[in-house]
Amino acid sequence: MLFLILVAKLNFDMVSKAEIKYIKSLQLKKNRDKEGVFVIEGAKNILELANSQLQIIKLLVTKDFYYQNEAKLSKLSGVVTITGQQIIESAGTFKTNQSGLALVSIEKDQNFEQNGWIIGLDRVQDPGNLGTIIRTADWFGIKQLICSKDTVDVYNTKVINATMGSFARVKVHYLDLNHTLPNLKIPIYGALLNGEPLHKVTDPIPGLILMGNESKGIDEKLISQISHPVMIPRVGGAESLNVAIATGILCAHFCL
Repeated sequence: MLFLILVAKLNFDMVSKAEIKYIKSLQLKKNRDKEGVFVIEGAKNILELANSQLQIIKLLVTKDFYYQNEAKLSKLSGVVTITGQQIIESAGTFKTNQSGLALVSIEKDQNFEQNGWIIGLDRVQDPGNLGTIIRTADWFGIKQLICSKDTVDVYNTKVINATMGSFARVKVHYLDLNHTLPNLKIPIYGALLNGEPLHKVTDPIPGLILMGNESKGIDEKLISQISHPVMIPRVGGAESLNVAIATGILCAHFCL
């Protein structure tokens, strides 16, 4: 009887061409902003989503994936549609997707709290870098990022995929850093080539770790707001470090 009740709450194959077109339209930021909706794909992200407080609008899953993860997904039965793998792939960006795809409400931005460590990003453009930084923040227990308004959109599908589920635990705020940084009452550690060598920074007070654009670094207008310039000493011959890698190194030094 319980199985029959559960099945009655599920939809099967009820995905129209118009719905597929709508989901695909959300690959564009202007449409995500207009609708207040973003898309996640893949098993890892869906299972993380199921344990989060994010509002799921619609969840498309294959039959096999649903019944393999019924314990976690059954509580979402009101928004679940069981459909074919081809339909899920036609709506999303994955060439192969044997699990599912979800439409999720974009959270209204809230004021960030100035406690614990925070990562600040200035004009980071690569979706993979932002996603990796979010995942790194989650690893080190950092709950918040503040980003310049011209940093890549956190709801970009490539960003979400690169977080490997950490998008559900790390808040990302988009702010005018020129106005925000001067009002912070916490130390600002900025990654600069002429900063203090990282290994000489001992007993740091929790604050903001500010990272810059992949090729241009931190905007000159923000440099004056950095209270603690730091650098990662170079031993070999590489010209530069990837911004996500550099962020991870700083987090490992500051947060452990």
